[in-house]
Amino acid sequence: MKTHNFSAGPAVLPQVAIENTAKAILDLNGIGLSLIEISHRSKDFQAVIDEAVALMKELLGLPEGYHVLFLGGGASTQFATIPMNFLKTKAAYLETGVWAKKAAKESKGFGETVIVASSADKNFNYIPKNYVVPSDADYFHITTNNTIYGTEIRTDIDSSVPLIADMSSDFLSRPTDISKYVMVYGGAQKNIGPAGATFVIIKEDFMNNIANRHIPTMFKYATHTAEGSMFNTPPVMPIFTIKETLKWLKSLGGLKAIEKMNIEKANILYDAIDSSRIFMGTAELDSRSLMNICFVMKPEYAEKEEAFMSFSKSKGMSGIKGHRSVGGFRASTYNALPKESVMALVDCMKEFERTV
Repeated sequence: MKTHNFSAGPAVLPQVAIENTAKAILDLNGIGLSLIEISHRSKDFQAVIDEAVALMKELLGLPEGYHVLFLGGGASTQFATIPMNFLKTKAAYLETGVWAKKAAKESKGFGETVIVASSADKNFNYIPKNYVVPSDADYFHITTNNTIYGTEIRTDIDSSVPLIADMSSDFLSRPTDISKYVMVYGGAQKNIGPAGATFVIIKEDFMNNIANRHIPTMFKYATHTAEGSMFNTPPVMPIFTIKETLKWLKSLGGLKAIEKMNIEKANILYDAIDSSRIFMGTAELDSRSLMNICFVMKPEYAEKEEAFMSFSKSKGMSGIKGHRSVGGFRASTYNALPKESVMALVDCMKEFERTV
């Protein structure tokens, strides 16, 4: 029986990327050495990181003046590194979920932090609108996709102050106008690679305009963008897998093609939820995520939740248990999840409904 991987992260990856990584761990390009035992400063690994950066720039159509970095520490480290570098007077944050709250919490340790809007009043089931960002803010921080609550900002918003986005869980799922951002970042372990690597795309003129405080060398972005610099050993294996995932994404036709596929997958599942007698969605319709689809049992069938969890597992569904903040179920439909898996989940839901 096939296992369908709906995990929220670490998550499903392209099979070809996994297989090519496994081969490279045994022998990288026939050099007689493993990917994980060669020097990160060798020409063999330099070729890996150069190709990953080039593919990222190509897929995004990245404008001049931006740097692509692969770092350690996860998005959570960036929560503190961003205000450490850039908060001088005031920072503005949009609070749309747990990770957005954590990012704002770290910012408050470095200076005045304004929450311009929050959806906490409805357990983060919508994206706030009609908020005002202070014109004197040093930057405005958003979280584009909220894995726990299944909401997403699916367009590149216009901001009058420098815009920074945590795109951990929807990066490269759609075309993105990077010119509207001074920085985007995220953990790789959702859409583009395994856990252990963090991507950062940062505009050079913003990067160099830092706060007047002591910033440890490791936490200065310019340390990592210096020509020829790999200040410390990067996460070599995850970067290789990212490269292979980017190659796979390019082979599909790039970001417009993957967005079309993601919309189709999400629509199939949302249609099944909306037409169901026993299931219902949790996010407001105009805020629904294409990446993390959250749903619960309707109140009158709430006692059937555990039964459905057991049934779905018996049918090969993995990772659909909802986060404890929301309960119910969550199907993460990242880029590499095949349409076949979504159809299998829908069939599973319909079969279970016939028994209730």
